[in-house]
Amino acid sequence: MSRALKSLGIFAAFVVIYTLSRHAIDSNTTTTTTTTSTTTTTTTIAKVVGSTCAGGDFSAVYNEGEGAAGTIDASVTLTKVTSGSCTLEGWPILALQDTTGAVLTSTTVDVRPSDAPIQFPVAQANAAPTLLNLTKGSVADFSLAYSDVPVGNGSCPSARTLSVQVAAGGSVATLTPTYPLQPCNKGTIWVSPYYGAG
Repeated sequence: MSRALKSLGIFAAFVVIYTLSRHAIDSNTTTTTTTTSTTTTTTTIAKVVGSTCAGGDFSAVYNEGEGAAGTIDASVTLTKVTSGSCTLEGWPILALQDTTGAVLTSTTVDVRPSDAPIQFPVAQANAAPTLLNLTKGSVADFSLAYSDVPVGNGSCPSARTLSVQVAAGGSVATLTPTYPLQPCNKGTIWVSPYYGAG
């Protein structure tokens, strides 16, 4: 093989490796577009590399919280029901549905210790994300909070069902709280990272 062909082959291999490495980096960011009959919302979500679990690995229970000064606090317990092990790290992706199953407009805010807009009642919920190693029967929790006080003429959607995703586009764990969630301010819900495992 001539020197020119060898050089061309090496250059082509470099281009392929560079392109694949860029895809590996970019795959940690997912853009999701949700369309309803009246609204289209596009959200870019940075996936946490440490999570290998999927929403479908869990059964979910909504733990009713308390309300003070217009803020409702609650938590969700995820119990791993599938065999094998997986890891969980970061923040959940939430979706709200009404009684007909229609997706409601909502905004999920990941609460970080460095710029926390609120403090959750559970101390672990206010810490930085940690990597949780889960097997069948293990549990993980996350806390959430929202305001149920309307701002101006704004309305507060009434959500009957809450769906939890670990990564955008993945399977979901769905739960139905005893009472509807009614987050005001465009359906804003603050969420903590996952915490605790057992």
